[in-house]
Amino acid sequence: MQQRSADRLARILDSCAGLLDETGYEQLTTRAVAERAEVPIGSVYRFFSNKRALVDALALRNLDTYADRIAARLADLPATDWRAAIDAVLDEYLAMKRSVPGFALVDFGPPFPADGAADDANRRLADRLAVLLAGHLGRRADEGLSRAILVSVEAADALLQLAFRMDPSGDAAIVAETRTLVRSYLAQTLD
Repeated sequence: MQQRSADRLARILDSCAGLLDETGYEQLTTRAVAERAEVPIGSVYRFFSNKRALVDALALRNLDTYADRIAARLADLPATDWRAAIDAVLDEYLAMKRSVPGFALVDFGPPFPADGAADDANRRLADRLAVLLAGHLGRRADEGLSRAILVSVEAADALLQLAFRMDPSGDAAIVAETRTLVRSYLAQTLD
């Protein structure tokens, strides 16, 4: 019973992701998600109160997938090479942006923050990355490292948005500049 429920939830989220790529957030409906997932609309509402909750769940799944992919990449890297670790973080983001359905629009948070709510997607991402990187590098995820990772995430987010506005697959020159900027900034904390 639990496996069937988990499978249904995965189908709903997969359908949401595909529809986001095809129609965008504004045109997304829970009815269309239910039809694509081949489940009754009540099944969608059993898990999610509205499309915003559905997209929030997709964003959290994306974050979990991303963190798992980063952890796998870090396991193959020497703990002394923080630059390779940062490259892995950026490379996995770019790979997901280019290939994971719905990720281009949603990544780790909905495209539009809820009315009156602070969008904390970048903070959630930075907190996760700080723990992963600290563990890999044999450091504590202290306030200084956490702040440096948050600043890096915010800067990289803005620059990578620009890169993907310039070129649907990510403008290579802007991606390279992003990598240089993040590495230079983090050198103050990680060297």
